[in-house]
Amino acid sequence: MESHISGGGMDEKELRVANQRRVGSSESLVRILVVLLTLVAALVQWLDNQTKVVPTTPPTLPATYVSVTAKWYYLSAFVYLVVANVVACVYAAFSLVLSFANRGTKKSSLEQLIIILDLLMVALLFSAIGAAGAIGLMAYVGNSHVQWNKVCNVFGKFCHQVVASVVLTVLAAVAFLYLVVLAVFGLNKRSN
Repeated sequence: MESHISGGGMDEKELRVANQRRVGSSESLVRILVVLLTLVAALVQWLDNQTKVVPTTPPTLPATYVSVTAKWYYLSAFVYLVVANVVACVYAAFSLVLSFANRGTKKSSLEQLIIILDLLMVALLFSAIGAAGAIGLMAYVGNSHVQWNKVCNVFGKFCHQVVASVVLTVLAAVAFLYLVVLAVFGLNKRSN
């Protein structure tokens, strides 16, 4: 008696379909994660403002205090971060619906369009991360050459929310990049 163990009684075609379902469900989970990450990143940044009372005169003169507010829309890099996250969130939700509608069909042109748009979302999010990161770094350390003082020592809550939004955006961009890699490997396997 010879025992032959195969993939749980599945033939090659059934195994291929099961693997495609697993890839499709992991893609859907990653897209849901991207929707959540970009939505939360946009909300964290959009709700970011802080008001502080700060002295406006040099330390040698009597103190004069003024109320100053830091808001996310005062800096265009933070506006760009919010808009990029909203665009990526809407696209991720739309592509999730498209991927569910495309399941079981072989529309490679739609798959290729989704890969290209996923790649554009990676570029959009990383460019927004770079812009917000540059301004955030300037706020954190200042620039003595142009006499820009650091402001994170005064507006700590504001800066922490910027960092949280940037970190969430980095995670979303990496998830989009994972979707691109996953799709490229899937196309490569199908062509073989």
